[in-house]
Amino acid sequence: MSAQTMKLQSLSLLTLIHISSLLLVLAESAQPPFSCDPSDPQTKSYPFCKTTLPINQRVQDLVSRLTLDEKISQLVNSAPAIPRLGIPAYQWWSEALHGVAYLSTVSQGMSFNGTIQSATSFPQVILSAATFDIHLWYRIGQATGIEARAVYNAGQATGMTFWAPNINIYRDPRWGRGQETPGEDPLVTGKYAVSYVRGLQGDSFEGGKLGEHLQASACCKHFTAYDLDNWKGVNRFVFNAKVSLQDLADTYQPPFQSCIQQGKASGIMCAYNRVNGVPDCADYNLLSKTARGLWGFNGYITSDCDAVSIIHEKQGYAKLPEDAVAYVLKAGMDVNCGDYLKNYTKSAVKMRKVPVSEIDRALHNLFSVRMRLGLFNGNLVKQPFGSIGPDQVCSQEHQNLALEAARNGIVLLKNTDKLLPLSKTKTTSLAVIGPNANSWKTLLGNYAGPPCKTVTPLQGLQSYVKDTKYHQGCSAVNCSSAMTAQAVKLAKGADRVVLVMGLDQTQESEEHDREDLVLPPKQQNLISLVAKAAKNPVILVILSGGPVDITFAKHDQHIGSILWAGYPGEAGGLALAEIIFGDHNPGGRLPVTWYPQSYTKIPMTDMRMRPEPSSGYPGRTYRFYQGPKIFEFGYGLSYSNYSYEFLPATQNKVCLNNQLSSQIVENSNPLRYMPVSELGTETCDKIKYPVTVGVQNHGDMAGKHPLLLFVRLAKSGNGRPVKQLVAFQSVNLNAGERAEIEFELSPCEHFSTANEDGLMVIQEGSHFLSIGDTESEIKVFI
Repeated sequence: MSAQTMKLQSLSLLTLIHISSLLLVLAESAQPPFSCDPSDPQTKSYPFCKTTLPINQRVQDLVSRLTLDEKISQLVNSAPAIPRLGIPAYQWWSEALHGVAYLSTVSQGMSFNGTIQSATSFPQVILSAATFDIHLWYRIGQATGIEARAVYNAGQATGMTFWAPNINIYRDPRWGRGQETPGEDPLVTGKYAVSYVRGLQGDSFEGGKLGEHLQASACCKHFTAYDLDNWKGVNRFVFNAKVSLQDLADTYQPPFQSCIQQGKASGIMCAYNRVNGVPDCADYNLLSKTARGLWGFNGYITSDCDAVSIIHEKQGYAKLPEDAVAYVLKAGMDVNCGDYLKNYTKSAVKMRKVPVSEIDRALHNLFSVRMRLGLFNGNLVKQPFGSIGPDQVCSQEHQNLALEAARNGIVLLKNTDKLLPLSKTKTTSLAVIGPNANSWKTLLGNYAGPPCKTVTPLQGLQSYVKDTKYHQGCSAVNCSSAMTAQAVKLAKGADRVVLVMGLDQTQESEEHDREDLVLPPKQQNLISLVAKAAKNPVILVILSGGPVDITFAKHDQHIGSILWAGYPGEAGGLALAEIIFGDHNPGGRLPVTWYPQSYTKIPMTDMRMRPEPSSGYPGRTYRFYQGPKIFEFGYGLSYSNYSYEFLPATQNKVCLNNQLSSQIVENSNPLRYMPVSELGTETCDKIKYPVTVGVQNHGDMAGKHPLLLFVRLAKSGNGRPVKQLVAFQSVNLNAGERAEIEFELSPCEHFSTANEDGLMVIQEGSHFLSIGDTESEIKVFI
């Protein structure tokens, strides 16, 4: 008799009691699922239940007790219960992009069908990114993690692994999922990842507090070079992203490295697409050598949903389903969102395509995370995070945070003759027009849960002006049927007009990339006609995730002010109204470049970041793009004017010429480079130095203002960025107040760029620090 058969036949009276106690636990709706119930007699005999042992030993014991069939059953996102060991079912798939989410179309770990029926819905990530406020990002992650744990503690969840944040670079403005990301800059994206992950997982803001215990588990996705969903017949399932080593090194990979090394994320999701011919989920170099080996990743790796099946069925990379299973397990993937590993792993083992040791390795990573979540330590109430209850979901503190995030993210793009803020006393009547004016769903963006409560722009504005009239203007944002005459009539009769227009999930979303950057033509026409008919210059509010070419509005004298509000979350309408009527001073800055419609001539499939002047390819993002812009990365107006100055520096040169001069790279041009890797950590730490910037608010209102510190080389081109963000900080300044902000510059990190081999090198010569229109020169000597 095989050991496997013996295991299956060893059901005793104690085991039956054990199953009964498990079913009892699951039957109590208020009782969250857990293993190792101390009231179960068998628990004491299992080393995997002994909390005094290291997790490594506990997991080893647990995996050793499983049959092959049981092992295979745990390799998919809907992992079934193992009743004989008292292990409940576990759902790996939950979402928490900007608050605990719920997708009704798929089976996920969170539900809102009990005591807790909603969760705080923060602004879509692209708008939170516009705050350039790392503390805010941390607090949003923290609030989301607390609410997630509360849902689990309330017995409304079967998992606490959240597949967020999305930290892909917003490379192309047409990408339907760009709204989910922190934008186009690798530094901002990396800092967002670290802050959000630390907050969600229960770490401190500075990191280092986490230890073994996870409040919730964060997963950085989609690893790597994923930023196309469905464009002109090319979809994410078959797309082969051709990416240079140079672009991988300084654009696509840095956010994931930060997420792992500084954020200590406990999960990674490998993407659907191939990179240079190899599917991400089947890439050993990516998953094992880079993430685990070079970066020290400690956690689990999941596929995107059905990403294993497509390796065989759509990409043809694997000849057989069993080959696909073998490729991903050998690459270092641990769990399959989908059924492919459940269906084909056993046959892959029989065909000797994959050893059982690879399955054990995967299970070790999976059960380690479940143990870190406290799910094998007995009753959760008696553990860390066990006291988090329903009263901490939709708390006033969290709802205030959602409002604060929306206020500080909204970007003022135009404000001719200081039209805004409107006077609360002199504005006698208001016309609010547009398909997004009273749509609470549009506020939320995608991957959202049921919000605590919502305030639409119309509702927010109505709280300021009693005589407010509303017309939808169009039946939907595509304006297929525009009610122009009625909208114009309403506008003519009002003192002030606010148009709330833009996009929604029908125009940009997962599996739906845009082909145009302009607004739907009938919507644009409606805006222009209403603006022309109004008594006074109108205010245009754009709700969208991605950039929109609104050149027409930028130059239309009848449109006095333009606000971009992203998808501002549950409190977005109130935040907008507060800005329009001067109860809040806008300070958001664009986290992406706003390109003209002509940019759509560039194939979305071209992954190159750097321009190629000889062929007319203009490059991508503010770092490399050479072409016209509607609005620049980092652009944003305020009701205050701010001035900047660099305080006299303690140094204005960096000398590397006494460091490893033999490693200097000579080029065909006279410029010389030094590889950062040759300098070493100790030297890099030694040459860090502080830069102090003075900033003053010259306005009459207090304001929260992001300082963006860039560096540029005296000569760009030849693969070097036009400029690069090296530090940022959001500061609160009262009217007339001046502050001095210190940034730490690391030449190894901030003055280096990737060469064609993907190595980071520092170039000699002049580097210019810039903030606003103010510059300071730093010379690098090699």
